[in-house]
Amino acid sequence: MPGRMGLALAGATLLIAAVLLPGRAEAQFGLRGGPLGVARFAVGHVIGLSRLRHSRMAVRGGRYRSAALRSQDPRGAERGQLSNPYVLRAALTAQAALAGWQGGRRPQGWWRHPDGSYGWVGPVFWPFAHDDLTNAIIFGDTTSLSLYGYGDIYAALFTPYAATELAAYTVPQGRRARRIPAAETMCEASDTGGLPVERIASAVAPNELQRTALDELSSAWNAARDTIRTACPAQVPANAAERLGLMRERIEAMIKAVDAMEAPLSKFVGLLNDDQKARLNALAHERRAMLASYQSKNADKTASKDAQAAKACQADYDPVSDENAQRQYEQLVQQQWPAEMAATLHLDDVARARFEVLQDTTLRTMQTLSACPSEPAATPQARLAAVKTRLQTMLQAVGAISDAFDDFQADLSDEQKAGFEALGPKRGV
Repeated sequence: MPGRMGLALAGATLLIAAVLLPGRAEAQFGLRGGPLGVARFAVGHVIGLSRLRHSRMAVRGGRYRSAALRSQDPRGAERGQLSNPYVLRAALTAQAALAGWQGGRRPQGWWRHPDGSYGWVGPVFWPFAHDDLTNAIIFGDTTSLSLYGYGDIYAALFTPYAATELAAYTVPQGRRARRIPAAETMCEASDTGGLPVERIASAVAPNELQRTALDELSSAWNAARDTIRTACPAQVPANAAERLGLMRERIEAMIKAVDAMEAPLSKFVGLLNDDQKARLNALAHERRAMLASYQSKNADKTASKDAQAAKACQADYDPVSDENAQRQYEQLVQQQWPAEMAATLHLDDVARARFEVLQDTTLRTMQTLSACPSEPAATPQARLAAVKTRLQTMLQAVGAISDAFDDFQADLSDEQKAGFEALGPKRGV
């Protein structure tokens, strides 16, 4: 009973906060819209090269991310079994994300992550950012971090929420306010643990000088949390350009937070002897072992998908010869970027070309933000550097898409712009 009560209390707290919510950068986003981008598109330079990669991207960005995290029944905690923390977190995130969507009547949303969580909850992008940084840097667990990518950017372009639904997250109205968490509340409660100071201290048994450095690191960690909180949206984004802007602000805040952590982390680790460093790094080994135990429970069911994902991540993999991958890519394009979209907006030839540049630039994030397996960094400093690189890659991708979107909308009428925004809430399938 105490365990069940604790789980319920934790669930209620996170539900109020409510949200969690794809690895190396390879492609360069030199392409922009406008005359140069349209010219490149017209001669097939952009589309011709990237079409060959898209089926590979779809497999990398979908199958492998899905295989990276295997669900365990969260009710296991009530039966005295080991509980997967990501399952409960994903469930609570989904409740918050869907509470304001279409009156909360739909069981799931099209913009969810492969593990069932959501990167967007109303106007909030990545509310658990600080937690994810802590897990990645200290515990070497990039599970949540790796899930962010194409799907979140697509959701920024074609928001799943109508304007009134978004408003419910910032200005609660009527009876729905009782079950739709406020954006400010979610951002305030986005850090559920912070730097695990006592756990680190227990592992390394610091002397007085080392303990002082650890306390300084903890203060920097808390300041980093505050930096991320300042990027919480105060107003509802009115259009796709503003949503992309919110993504940029949020990611920039995370990069700034990582920069603030770097010096005190290096100072603390530099004061440790080799044995203490090994014990600190053992925290990451323990975390990975825990995640491996979760994943192994469904190993037989997912072996085939894991093999397909691993194949797609091989350097010599040729997506042209993979009929299943090509079929998956074509289905993705047809479902998410239908040809009739241009007809609905009454686009002329130039606008159509610019729209296809936007489509192609967005789809390329499946490759630049893929979640192919890599050897985990051995030290906290190396993990911090890897996290920063990942965030910079994502910021670069969002910036390139923002440029392409600005060029696409440059010559559209107000009616066409409004028509584009209307595409989002209608795509709730």
